[in-house]
Amino acid sequence: MSIKQNYKQMKKILNQLFEQQKLSEKDAYSILLRIGKGEFNPAQIAAFLTVYLMRKISVNELKGFQKALLDLCIPIDLSDFNTIDLCGTGGDGKNTFNISTLSSFVVGGAGYKVAKHGNYGVSSSCGSSNVLEYLGYTFTNDNETLKRQLDTANFCMMHAPLFHPAMKNVAPIRRELGVKTFFNMLGPIVNPSLPKSQLTGVFNLEIARIYNYLLQDSNKNYTILHSLDGYDEISLTGDFKVISSVNGEELLAPHNIGFQKITANSIYGGETIADAAKIFVNILQNKGTEAQNNVVIANASYAIKTIDSALSYEDCKEIAKRSIIEGKAYKALKKVTEIK
Repeated sequence: MSIKQNYKQMKKILNQLFEQQKLSEKDAYSILLRIGKGEFNPAQIAAFLTVYLMRKISVNELKGFQKALLDLCIPIDLSDFNTIDLCGTGGDGKNTFNISTLSSFVVGGAGYKVAKHGNYGVSSSCGSSNVLEYLGYTFTNDNETLKRQLDTANFCMMHAPLFHPAMKNVAPIRRELGVKTFFNMLGPIVNPSLPKSQLTGVFNLEIARIYNYLLQDSNKNYTILHSLDGYDEISLTGDFKVISSVNGEELLAPHNIGFQKITANSIYGGETIADAAKIFVNILQNKGTEAQNNVVIANASYAIKTIDSALSYEDCKEIAKRSIIEGKAYKALKKVTEIK
């Protein structure tokens, strides 16, 4: 299409959205495919993203966006491995340390294969990619290297920009907006390696409901986590919701899973990437505070249970604790950062 035709098409879509209409799955797929192909200018893309800051996204819209991103991505084949992805939506604005990434190494240290999807921080100071890059991890989309990382360290990182190059048109706009957009919602469900299991944290209950709908059709083992005070993980700062492919929906408090309630300050992530990296290494070296360790163990335990539902949660907790105490989680980090 010409620039003029693209302008008219986006204007039509924006007017439709401004009138509180929802996109069909087909239209959502088409518009995001065209954004990925660079057919719209930054102002048009920013306007499109802003709509979803002012109203809820529908199941069909998110499903269409998901399909478009997966069709645009660079595919990767890790089907030889029974992998899990631990990935939160981000966008909760809580500035915690990197709980899902730490949990990933605890799960990897326990002997399970983790193919984590992640990116640089957009609405927080330090995303999973920021801290891993700082600690010496080399991002790659080379299939053999990723397989070698899984073989050697039980962990590989699917750094989103290397697998979703079409989104280069959106990345600077997201950075300039500096707030959560529907791309935060998409991150956990567009892992190009299509892992067999999924632990996903979400920043509100509406997204938890939508994710449950989408993941029910995926043939994955999955668990969705949301703390009612706004965290996209189990924060242990209050009650939390768990939705899983095995046990359905549960509302739990920290004491229900054997932990004490903690304060928000206990899981603060620091102001800089260096701060975040120091906390990260301390926890993996079993030098974290009790609160820090417990939050990581709580989330890692649900990941292990997602992979192996026959295990009790208490069994999963013990496996996760041993991974930290016996140095296996830290060893996984050291091994994977040595592979170039």
